[in-house]
Amino acid sequence: MTETNQQPPMSEEQRSAWVREQYQKATKYLAQKGVVTNSVAPESSRYLPPVVAVWKLQTTNNEKVWVISGDVPCDHITADAESSVRDVLRNFSMKWQVQAENIRHTAKDKSHLVFASYLVSRAEGLYQLFENDHFWKEEQ
Repeated sequence: MTETNQQPPMSEEQRSAWVREQYQKATKYLAQKGVVTNSVAPESSRYLPPVVAVWKLQTTNNEKVWVISGDVPCDHITADAESSVRDVLRNFSMKWQVQAENIRHTAKDKSHLVFASYLVSRAEGLYQLFENDHFWKEEQ
């Protein structure tokens, strides 16, 4: 993941625009999967611009899902899988490690291996965020 200390600080306007863009990416990703959302739980969602946004969304059929976007692949899991954003990051990290391993075993060409490496790098970045107590003071 992109290191936040290597980029100039975002203005509040840039931060708001980034959050809106990530929300749009997350809902578009779900729509492509055939899932339509009708609300977001802002008190449960977290944003670390320009690295990652984790959204807790409710679908039109009243299911709740976690969606991740940012400098990571868009992905989702059911909200039943985890109760906190911190645990959601760990879940995605583990999920992507397993996916990367499966891709490596079934890769048909170099592009698959490149994507597997990308997944691993993002998974490792998420796990570092998960382990960093600094980001989770309010949840402890």
